[in-house]
Amino acid sequence: MQRDDSVERCGFLHLHKDTLARVMAQMPADEELYDLAELFKVFGDSTRIKILYALFESELCVCDIAQLLNLTQTAVSHQLRVLKGSKLVKFRREGKTVFYSLDDEHVRSIIGQGMEHLNE
Repeated sequence: MQRDDSVERCGFLHLHKDTLARVMAQMPADEELYDLAELFKVFGDSTRIKILYALFESELCVCDIAQLLNLTQTAVSHQLRVLKGSKLVKFRREGKTVFYSLDDEHVRSIIGQGMEHLNE
């Protein structure tokens, strides 16, 4: 008698084939899910979260962020480079000063919803 691999994997005899087909049709490609996982890894560093939260409150320059978080400008610049690479922050120049802010409302929403979830 041949065994069904899906039964072997989950131990159930009854699969919800309609549900599985619907979910599979909506499932993003592996590459997209990998990119999403990489984005969430950026949020996994407490220093980057502190920077994002500070920028959630106001546009700031590197010096301001360093002072606020008691970090060196080099450490802040490094983290900002990571955040820029992930399209979470943007910058603008005003003379010699560079000001950083959250890239868009999506980033603001992610941080806001994260805080809301923690406070439930």
